[in-house]
Amino acid sequence: MTQPETLFTHARLIDGTLCDITVAGGRITAIAPAGTPSAIAQIVEIGGALLVPGFVEGHTHLDTSFYGDRWIPHRPCTDGFDVQERVAFQAENMASAAPMERRARDQLDLCIAQGSLQMRSHVMVDGSVGLASLETILAVREDYRDLIDIQLVAFPQSGILKSPGTPELLDAALRLGADLVGGLDPASFDRDVNGHLDVVFGLAEKHGTDIDIHLHEAGTLGAVTIEAICARTTALGMQGHVAISHAYGIGDLAPDPARRLAAGIARAGVSIMTNAPGNHAFPPVALLRAEGVVVFAGSDNIRDSWWPYGDGDMLRRAEIIGYRSGFYTDAELAAAFDVVTAAGAQALRLEGYGIAVGARADFVTLDADHVPLAVVSVPKGRRVFKAGRLVAADGKVLR
Repeated sequence: MTQPETLFTHARLIDGTLCDITVAGGRITAIAPAGTPSAIAQIVEIGGALLVPGFVEGHTHLDTSFYGDRWIPHRPCTDGFDVQERVAFQAENMASAAPMERRARDQLDLCIAQGSLQMRSHVMVDGSVGLASLETILAVREDYRDLIDIQLVAFPQSGILKSPGTPELLDAALRLGADLVGGLDPASFDRDVNGHLDVVFGLAEKHGTDIDIHLHEAGTLGAVTIEAICARTTALGMQGHVAISHAYGIGDLAPDPARRLAAGIARAGVSIMTNAPGNHAFPPVALLRAEGVVVFAGSDNIRDSWWPYGDGDMLRRAEIIGYRSGFYTDAELAAAFDVVTAAGAQALRLEGYGIAVGARADFVTLDADHVPLAVVSVPKGRRVFKAGRLVAADGKVLR
């Protein structure tokens, strides 16, 4: 059945102009000044609200969130942050959690209701869980296909070389339907950077997939690993197809070495994901962007074994990134917004993203006059449209 044309009237675009937007077949087919005569019968009044592309949730974990489940008190590491200890705590908590399918659905509803229409989720695939988590999340993704587009990363949470059978499981995960291959702290967790990257890049080359590697490694160690990832990316011609998530180590460096590292990241076409966590150094967003690096964002963990925070709101995430980065001017606040919208779309290589003729009609209305105000006020009462169809309003998903 062909979707009829719909006219979205009096939409305020990011540049401040009031426009009428025509949508047909899930795509924007025309943008005209507000009040332009039209014979289209189906009209949606935007009423001067700011209309922006759907938010890009660039990094989350649908399989390990406890959102909607019982409250699980946070358990601190025994001697400072330790990835392996956190993984152990997570395994204990998951054993008594509500069914994964229910928790994943709860988190998706949370994110969609606030305007995320594109998502990248990492899903555990390693010797500890096999393919079970991926199989569950693949089924949930299929059920939500008309509400949100989801990329899934086969994520070796327990390491690749330290977890027997994980290289073969990652291979099977990509055949099963995972979109990307992931990695985790090649130097500090697996203690073999080349061996770890051999598996990750080898699988990406075999399956023609992109890469997204978790990197918590600090300081100089993190910088050395980033340089190794960039070298592999360049050697294999994978510029634009590799992301490093967290990359805490860049935030530990002094400005000059950070700038030199950023220039190398930009040359390699590697993107950097940050959620600007409260208790870690994080990549300097302005410095990276100034050097030409694509910086995008995600909620990361939402009320799970890593921390109790997270509301799934990428506009709130833009505010957090701006606040922690010392962004005050309108241009800086617009940059924080770009990190959760257009830059995220670039990092995820999304087709048809944005408010333009020919783009997909995935957009959100905000009660704000302009983007800087939206970032600092984080307005609620949003309407969320997927392919031109209203899918959420006032914080609730409409199914």
